[in-house]
Amino acid sequence: MAGCCFYAGYPITPATEIMEIMARDLPRAGGIFIQMEDEIASLGAVIGASLAGAKSMTATSGPGFSLMQEHIGFACMAEVPCVIADIMRAGPSTGLPTQASQSDVMQARWGTHGDHPIIALAPSSVYECLELTVQAFNLSERYRTPIILLIDEAVAHMREGIVLPSPGDIEIEERPHPTVPPEWYIPYADPGTGVPPMSAFGDGYRYHVTGLYHDVRGYPTIRADEVEPLIHRLFSKISRDFDHLQWFDSYYTEDARITVIAYGCVSRAALRAIKEAREKGLKVGLIKLKVIWPFMHCTIAKILENSPKVLVPEINFGQISREVKRVNQGKCEVATLNKVDGTILTPPEILRKLEEMYS
Repeated sequence: MAGCCFYAGYPITPATEIMEIMARDLPRAGGIFIQMEDEIASLGAVIGASLAGAKSMTATSGPGFSLMQEHIGFACMAEVPCVIADIMRAGPSTGLPTQASQSDVMQARWGTHGDHPIIALAPSSVYECLELTVQAFNLSERYRTPIILLIDEAVAHMREGIVLPSPGDIEIEERPHPTVPPEWYIPYADPGTGVPPMSAFGDGYRYHVTGLYHDVRGYPTIRADEVEPLIHRLFSKISRDFDHLQWFDSYYTEDARITVIAYGCVSRAALRAIKEAREKGLKVGLIKLKVIWPFMHCTIAKILENSPKVLVPEINFGQISREVKRVNQGKCEVATLNKVDGTILTPPEILRKLEEMYS
């Protein structure tokens, strides 16, 4: 539905099912599937396919995501659209391969070295896995950048009925293409949007691709007057659209004395807990994050202004809660509820914490 026509990957629990289904179904849809020798080669193949004009993706979990970081940095610098699904499991190292976690949140933002922008989306349902994967491809094409799908194991292995949208109801975006002849093409010149037109290899437009800082023609440079504008453009092409990346759902927040900020499977447990709390007369609400990075500090700042207390439950030691506290700067009470034993947070556990905070 998103237009993906190339998948390269390597099996890893708990993301292997994505690869298995792609191996079976992508060729039937006219696409290409290839199993690579490891995760490093997988993302390398994805980048190569994207440079040739194919919408491309891969999927992995924590250890494989770690191996991909150098190529993620390359895709950021070379501005190559691609989608990476990271099915989060407990770590570090081999950790708990079959158990749910939300431990890769900070890795998604800062896993590759250097200053770089990144966009990471967090589905919390089967339908959102479909919806946000389509959006991930759209965003990758729009901004010429890798997009990360952060999906915890519980959501990735979830089964529930959904209504599939009709193809005509899905908005599909394509990367900007050159409108000038090959001899006039300047591959990394800013057209005013921050996103240079991108030709596919084989279309007659020749240009140099490198992970080094480069000039507008793609060739390596150490000139300050070329390096600094490049990194500013890489950030600004996303930051200028920051207001359009405030994707969240809110529940019962109008009069909430305690607002829960959650994502992934935890947001589902939180919503159940909040409904039960409301039945007991507790004024609590939920903000369910769909975009993790860039962090929605404008949205969160408004919530913190209107809610005396905030609870951030996560199945990690507190990765998004650090961002909430950074935005809060002591304005209201921010509590955390963390679990790192491989089991998910349940509605009763969240409800008990809410009752404790409410008293």
